[in-house]
Amino acid sequence: MVDKHLSTQFDSELNAVSSRVMELGGLVESQLRLAIHALSQYSAECANQVIETELRVNSMELDIDRELSSIIARRQPTARDLRLLIAISKTTANLERAGDEATKIARMVKSIMQNGASRTLPSSDLRVAADLASGLLRKALDAFARLDTTAAVSILKEDDLIDAEFDGFVRKLITYMMEDPRTISASLDLLFIAKAIERVGDHAKNIAEFIIYIVKGADVRHSPMEQVESVVKS
Repeated sequence: MVDKHLSTQFDSELNAVSSRVMELGGLVESQLRLAIHALSQYSAECANQVIETELRVNSMELDIDRELSSIIARRQPTARDLRLLIAISKTTANLERAGDEATKIARMVKSIMQNGASRTLPSSDLRVAADLASGLLRKALDAFARLDTTAAVSILKEDDLIDAEFDGFVRKLITYMMEDPRTISASLDLLFIAKAIERVGDHAKNIAEFIIYIVKGADVRHSPMEQVESVVKS
């Protein structure tokens, strides 16, 4: 991920903290997969595993932040190195928040089970959006490891697919609630799950934007796609 510096120790420190971010990303990915499995199988055991993992994710975020603060204080980096460290910090925060969303899903699954909700509700319809979000997070981490701006642009475009899935699912839930008011409570839990999945996609999108920031030095947040593509091609 990093360019070579005169100080091999600096390179070693950058590579070490980058590896920690990848490790955190892998942990959050597994957390999300387990949360979706808990939903599809109505498994309290899997849901509890996801919730228990949150402590480890939080601890890793704090460890990475401490490492970054130490590097910045000792090395006083400038230009691209500083952008890299800032982006690593923001990426870490987004991964932790994606883990929070996985934990929300697990808690909602437990709520649905405890309330004895009907399995006729369209929980399986969330699988498509969940797979998209999980895949997008994986692609974002891979692109971050390679600082691949082309892949980053592709990720930004794919996030629209998750948004479309979310909108379609909301419409379906509204139909269920109108037809049978007894499903309102469980349907709201599913709505929160759908929103959590959509937010995971947003966090992957944020990471993609940080990649462009590192490589191009341009902040493309809230920018139209035409402008993002122009920055990447320049």
